[in-house]
Amino acid sequence: MTVEKTRGYRAFQVVNAVILSGVVIVTLYPFLNILARSFSEERYIVGGQVNLIPRGFNLTTYKLVVSDPTFWTNYGNTIVYTVVATAIAMLLTTCYAYVLSKKHLKGRTFLIWVAVFTMIFSGGLIPNYVLVNGLGLTNSIWAIVLPNAISVFNLLVMKAFFEGLPHELEEAAAIDGLNTYGVLWRVVLPLSKAVIATMVLFYAVSFWNSWFTAFLYLNKTELFPVTIYLRNLIAGATGAESAGASLSEASAAAANIQSVTIMLTVLPILAVYPFVQRYFVSGVMLGAVKG
Repeated sequence: MTVEKTRGYRAFQVVNAVILSGVVIVTLYPFLNILARSFSEERYIVGGQVNLIPRGFNLTTYKLVVSDPTFWTNYGNTIVYTVVATAIAMLLTTCYAYVLSKKHLKGRTFLIWVAVFTMIFSGGLIPNYVLVNGLGLTNSIWAIVLPNAISVFNLLVMKAFFEGLPHELEEAAAIDGLNTYGVLWRVVLPLSKAVIATMVLFYAVSFWNSWFTAFLYLNKTELFPVTIYLRNLIAGATGAESAGASLSEASAAAANIQSVTIMLTVLPILAVYPFVQRYFVSGVMLGAVKG
């Protein structure tokens, strides 16, 4: 049996389609513009003639960037930092959220407020630097991984998701002889694939795009992530000469080297996102606060 669509409902569909189409266009336009600039010649970019289609097809800048050993060293660092940091963040966030989801836990309210307090207040930039430096973490991967190991927002979403799982399943598993860790590993986590995939995406994107933490705690070029490489290009601290280019090549690449580096930097996230996206909506909605 089909329900007849009213005039108001059809109008809503049209308005909704127009608004969503506008959002898609606004979202895609900057990315497509950067993509076009990365394949365009410098004179067209400087003249403001590049919009969505490359002008004067040019691969010189790509060759300069990919031939730079520093770029690939920093790229590898970013992959390692992202993988390790995401793994540690997921381990800590999952365990903490599972604990907070147990309403019978003594001190649960205190533990929740400890987390929420850090969401509102922080020690400040200088105290954080003094702490990390005092622990001997500077110029190491742990300076990138540990200070941002738990996102309170992600923690609260996972906590709400765990609270929505049927308690009878955990009770049945406990009767079958599983301890707390067994229940978490063999019952809770298999039922939490949606929210776990969503949190992995949140953490991975955050760590992949992060540059300020590395800028603050690392001072060795060989330890920099690729975002610092990109930041140095944008800030003018690094030029095309570092890729071994001649002066004429450097001049030709100056206007679009930033676009090329941006494209190469975002490619892994673009490749991973389609595989995680199907979990995204369900993970956030299932973990949302319920009335």
